[in-house]
Amino acid sequence: MSLQAHTNGLRLEVHDALRGVVSIGMIEASDAHQGPLPAEFAAERDRLAERLVGLYSGKQPADIPGVAEARALFHQLDLDPTKHRPSSESLLRRVLQGKGLPSVSGAVDVCNLCSLEHQIPLGLYDRDAVRGAVVVRVGREGESYPGIRKQRVSLEGRMLLADDEGPFGAPTSDSVRTAVTPETRNLLVVLFCPVDRSAGHLSAALEHIADRLTRYCSASIAGVRVVQ
Repeated sequence: MSLQAHTNGLRLEVHDALRGVVSIGMIEASDAHQGPLPAEFAAERDRLAERLVGLYSGKQPADIPGVAEARALFHQLDLDPTKHRPSSESLLRRVLQGKGLPSVSGAVDVCNLCSLEHQIPLGLYDRDAVRGAVVVRVGREGESYPGIRKQRVSLEGRMLLADDEGPFGAPTSDSVRTAVTPETRNLLVVLFCPVDRSAGHLSAALEHIADRLTRYCSASIAGVRVVQ
């Protein structure tokens, strides 16, 4: 049997092939404002970047908490994490290279900060563009979608999110179909956490995302759930 959870009417199912491999955290939020973020956010972002550079500059990925676990998760799925990097590691690499976090939109910037801080890959989606139940499964032969930054993202053999219309998200690159835009008000956030990281770590990440979406985007949190 698959594990299922319900949060604010949205059903989440994790296929058996991924049980014992990944824990999924999910947040639904509504009425988010995508305007410019306050100076308080920029200060928090810059403090975190400075701290991470001080801690991890020059270190190997295996020596950075969270990076090794995310890479191990990808290896379990027969993915080379040096070719298909976890989104959280890509953000950390930018910061350690002195490039800082990209500025996209309020909700995207908030979620990028949390993914960077906790080193958990996550996806942010337009909740209104998701159709039916969300299924976490492994990609089938020939599956792909138009990516946000790539022409097409190959999904065969990769962990992905799918709804009634097919795949729409993954811990490496998400689809155009459910991408958050400046007009997006209702959000779905999905965290892909390796099971060998503590349940408390995933819970803390979910709490920080919910808190920052509330403080910086004036969002209302409709539901928070963990499925293992």
